[in-house]
Amino acid sequence: MTEHIDKTRLNNDIRYRFDFISKLIDFSQDDVTRLNSLASIITPLLPMVIDSVYKKLFAFDTTKRYFQMRNDGFETFTPNKELGITLDFVQTEFRKDMLSVYLKSILTQREWNDSFLEYLSRVGQIHTNKGGSASINVDYIYMNALFCFLEQLLSDIVWNSEGLQYNDKRECMRAISKFVWIQNDLLTMHFSSTWNSGSTCQSIPIVKLTKCLFI
Repeated sequence: MTEHIDKTRLNNDIRYRFDFISKLIDFSQDDVTRLNSLASIITPLLPMVIDSVYKKLFAFDTTKRYFQMRNDGFETFTPNKELGITLDFVQTEFRKDMLSVYLKSILTQREWNDSFLEYLSRVGQIHTNKGGSASINVDYIYMNALFCFLEQLLSDIVWNSEGLQYNDKRECMRAISKFVWIQNDLLTMHFSSTWNSGSTCQSIPIVKLTKCLFI
């Protein structure tokens, strides 16, 4: 029997949207458990993953330029070129820390509750001018490519892990892929004119993030 999906709620209710996407791509608690099981494997390698991400972003002027803009929270920062402490260096280190926190959250979150979905939503929103900062509006093409590259890095770790059997590797890599596409949807909706930016999960506060997270 065909299930009815309320298109209006898809563009106004994060929980409803997440539940629909989860059904569509077969994302379940089993996938969350698989992501949790990868924490001990991936976490020690996060510095390498994060360095690879930012090396890639700095390889192109069109993505590197976002690190040379003065973002919220860095208005009073004074560079010290003699010590190599520049605006782009400090902002990059902040974003590396935020990416590390984000990935650890993905790997350790046992329940994808409304608060966690709001956090994932804000990860997308904070990279647009809808996130409360007019100084940052990262083009979607860069965010999309970033998560694609990130998925490759995480999948390579799983594939090369000696502690996992073949079937476990396959299921864990699927879980990573599903997580990336869920995040990509919650990212994409903030670049869309159909999403009601004032919407949130019911009865929870909006997660306050004042600085650009990754780019």
